[in-house]
Amino acid sequence: MKLGPYTAPWALSAPAMLLFGCLLLVPLGLTAVLSFNVFDYTTGVKNEFTLAHYLAVLGDEYYYGIFWRTFWISGLTTLICLVVGAPEAYVLSRMGNPWRSIFLLIVLAPLLVSVVVRAFGWSMLLGPQGVVNHALQALGLGPVRILYTEWAVVIALVHVMLPFMVIPVWTSLQKLDAAVENAALSLSASHFTTLRRIVLPQVLPGILSGSLIVFGLSASAFAIPGLLGGRRLKMVATVVYDEYLHELNWPLGAALALILLAANLLVMLSYNRVLEGRYKKSLG
Repeated sequence: MKLGPYTAPWALSAPAMLLFGCLLLVPLGLTAVLSFNVFDYTTGVKNEFTLAHYLAVLGDEYYYGIFWRTFWISGLTTLICLVVGAPEAYVLSRMGNPWRSIFLLIVLAPLLVSVVVRAFGWSMLLGPQGVVNHALQALGLGPVRILYTEWAVVIALVHVMLPFMVIPVWTSLQKLDAAVENAALSLSASHFTTLRRIVLPQVLPGILSGSLIVFGLSASAFAIPGLLGGRRLKMVATVVYDEYLHELNWPLGAALALILLAANLLVMLSYNRVLEGRYKKSLG
C-alpha cells in the first residue's frame, strides 16, 4: 500500500512512538494514578481517590527543605560544570589529532565506570582517613569533615555530570568557522570580545542543552546523594526511595516523584526560555 505525503511520516514514526509510550508514558501514567490512592499502614494501598499525599507534601516545611536542597545542589553542580566544561570544550575543539581523540577519551572515561563505583571512590577520598584530609593535615589545615555533607555530593556530581556539559558545547563548537574568529582578531578585536561576540552566541545552544541535561540528572540523582550524603542529608530521590522501600508508602513516594518531575520541568522550561531569548537577541 502506497502511503501519502501526510500519512507516511506518522506510519514511519509509529513504532518509535509506540515504544516511547510503552516505556515512558504508561509507567508515568500508572505512577500518577498510584499517587492519588489512599494508603493505610495496616491494610496498604487502597483503590480510593485522595489528595492527601499532595497536600501533605505541599503543606510540610520538611519537604520544602528537601526540595530546596535538591535544586540548590543541582544548580550549583550545573554552574560548576558550565564554568569548567565550556572552556574545556573550547580547548578540546582547538586541538589537533591525535591529541583531540586522546583528551576526548579522557573526558568520556568516567562514563565507562559505574556511578556506584565512582561514589565509593569519592567516599574513600573524602573520608576522615582519605587522601584529601591527609593532604590538608600535611598543609597544617587540620582534618575537615567533607564526607556526608552537601559539598561531597556536589563534588561527586560534578565529576559524574561534567561529560554531559562538555560534549554538547564541543558539538556546537564544531559548527563554528575558525575563519570568522580569526577575522574578528585581525580587525583588532580582543580575545575577550571575540569570545563574547562571536564564540558565545554560537555555543549557546550547546550550553543550553548541557545545562538542562546536567540539572535534570543532578536533581533526580540517587546513588551519589545516598552514598555520599548519608541518611541525614536527604534529597528528593532518596526520600522517594525511603517511602517506597522502607515506609512502603507507595502513593506518597509517587506523589513526591511527580512533584519533583513538575518542579524540574518548570525550572528547565524557564531556563530554556531565558537562554533562548538571549540567543535570538544575539542573532538579531
